[in-house]
Amino acid sequence: MAEDRELRVRALLDRVRAEGRTALTAPEGKVIADAYGIAVPGEELARDVEEAVAAAARFGGPVVMKIVSPDILHKTDAGGVVVGVEGAAEVRSAFCRIVGNARAYDADARIEGVLVQELLTQGQEVLVGAVTDPTFGKVVAFGLGGVLVEVLKDVTFRLAPVDADEALSMLDSVRAAEVLRGVRGRPGVDRWALAEQIRRVSHLVTDFPEIAEVDLNPVIATEHGAVAADIRIVLAERQPAPRRRYSREEILASMRRLMQPSSVAVIGASNEPGKIGHSVMRNLVDGGFSGDIHPVNPKAHDILGRKAYRSVTEIPGDVDVAVFAIPARLVAGALEEVGRKKIPNAVLIPSGFAETGEHELQAQIVAIAERYGIRLLGPNIYGYYSTWQDLCATFCTPYDVKGPVALTSQSGGIGMAILGFARTTKTGVSAIVGLGNKSDLDEDDLLTWFGEDPHTQCIAMHLEDLKDGRAFVAAARETVPKKPVVVLKAGRTAAGARAAGSHTGALAGDDAVYDDILRQAGVIRAPGLNDMLEYARALPVLPTPKGDNVVIITGAGGSGVLLSDAVSDHGLRLMEIPPDLDEAFSRFIPPFGAAGNPVDITGGEPPSTYEATIRLGLEDPRIHALVLGYWHTIVTPPMVFAELTARVVAQMRERGVEKPVVASLAGDVEVEQACAYLFERGIVAYPYTTEKPVAVLGAKYRWARAAGLLS
Repeated sequence: MAEDRELRVRALLDRVRAEGRTALTAPEGKVIADAYGIAVPGEELARDVEEAVAAAARFGGPVVMKIVSPDILHKTDAGGVVVGVEGAAEVRSAFCRIVGNARAYDADARIEGVLVQELLTQGQEVLVGAVTDPTFGKVVAFGLGGVLVEVLKDVTFRLAPVDADEALSMLDSVRAAEVLRGVRGRPGVDRWALAEQIRRVSHLVTDFPEIAEVDLNPVIATEHGAVAADIRIVLAERQPAPRRRYSREEILASMRRLMQPSSVAVIGASNEPGKIGHSVMRNLVDGGFSGDIHPVNPKAHDILGRKAYRSVTEIPGDVDVAVFAIPARLVAGALEEVGRKKIPNAVLIPSGFAETGEHELQAQIVAIAERYGIRLLGPNIYGYYSTWQDLCATFCTPYDVKGPVALTSQSGGIGMAILGFARTTKTGVSAIVGLGNKSDLDEDDLLTWFGEDPHTQCIAMHLEDLKDGRAFVAAARETVPKKPVVVLKAGRTAAGARAAGSHTGALAGDDAVYDDILRQAGVIRAPGLNDMLEYARALPVLPTPKGDNVVIITGAGGSGVLLSDAVSDHGLRLMEIPPDLDEAFSRFIPPFGAAGNPVDITGGEPPSTYEATIRLGLEDPRIHALVLGYWHTIVTPPMVFAELTARVVAQMRERGVEKPVVASLAGDVEVEQACAYLFERGIVAYPYTTEKPVAVLGAKYRWARAAGLLS
């Protein structure tokens, strides 16, 4: 049965192609809909007025009439749709008006006739569609439909194909999800029928990659079913060239030699300060790399006390990584030598490739690398750090604070911001990697490696694009159950939507698809650079929550209100305090304070009040996370608050009680020292902000849910 339907659709698409068309007519769309079981209303094609009258009579009620032309994609714009036509006189009038409007709209348009379609009963208008995204390939879309679809933009996306459960989840992912369940006395829609339309469309575009866009808009959803009132299908003009793929084992093998090398060659090493080749050599030597360092320079005898070689082919033994510090025009020749030496990794620092318009030069080095099996990092990068190997293969400043965070960036400027932040905040890193032009190695390769790296507990990535969104999603799904993945996606424009031929295509702006599919993969998306860095710094520090109950304990009512707002903004839940717990908190609060949630202990209370309420919050198993709001007072100075909080948390951890605790400190400059003290002891604390500590806690919760650690 499946094979038969695919043969029917294949024959139709081949015929459309042979006629030089990319847009299918409505009757052709119905053939495909019928083949895939996509519910559409009854319809007939009328080539003249009398055929239209006869068709309308057979439907026995009001009908919809639509122009059928392979040259008119947007029928409504051409005045080619009339709804609610009834009776022979109205049908004749509508037929002539539709054809006249079409000829006025495009005098050269080929007109095949007018489609007479049974009029559907009223229901909720929704959109079901699919589009070919340049990053993620086939994605299926669902949202509120009708004439306002591009205004409301209430739409969600998933990678195609989807199964029934995932299709159902899309119904709950739009802002107007409650409308579909029924509001103001209106019944809810048939959710299974609607999900089935989504699923079938997703399989259609998966089976036929040449289908670029599908639009079912509107789909009329009622309590009895879901029927597509209109179907639009657009074919792609060309198919993208397939990308070379590597297996997980191949990626891990090459990445292991890149990130844990025993021997590094520096092509273009120099004794002259100020040159990139000198800086790379100096950083490798001064950074304490214990492996072999081989400078390559045909004009030097030795560099920084290491014997220099005229070519990498002269280096004895195996070499794991070749770092290039030579002009772009010389890279191809040197890369040939790297290939003959069987060096598996080339780190290309030089600029002057695709980023400056030299696409052919970049294609040349990619072809050389593929011929020899070399993996390329770059070009146009600052290099990379692998701190647990004491490896600093970069011309930038060295960094030697080992820790659990792996950071990557597509931009050199962002890379330097990462470096400065890490140094200022004493954030320990396992690696910092520049990706640049991503001629070969990209985020999914790094994600695959860092997902297995025992030194890495959190991965944070700045990216401007993804070469292969599906490969990234696959790597993220492997990694997220083990450790958080944070992404800062630059570029929120919807430039790609302007050339779209359907509502779905217009809605699938770059950021809309990225946002939904990154969330689908369990990735934590950071809204800005500082957010990404703070998430990366804080997530390894925070214990994983065991439930949703968040309690705020604050010394200032104003902070408590702002913290409550932040909790709501970040998808967290303030615990409803049961009477016995409310009474327990009240024992430590003055009469003019307030229990409930937030627990307001007031600002004039001594350290013992902070200590008692924090201890109670940690001891009670019904509370899963604490948000602390501190107000600078003489009674409880900042460092006193920090020390007592750290002491109570440490005591509870010794008893096996691990809960995330975040704190907002308001006060004079002394609160900065108090926050640093708390952070070093596993309590995420920030001065002068109520938003940031809760945002970090929200990120931890999002990861815990995505990883399946929190119901």
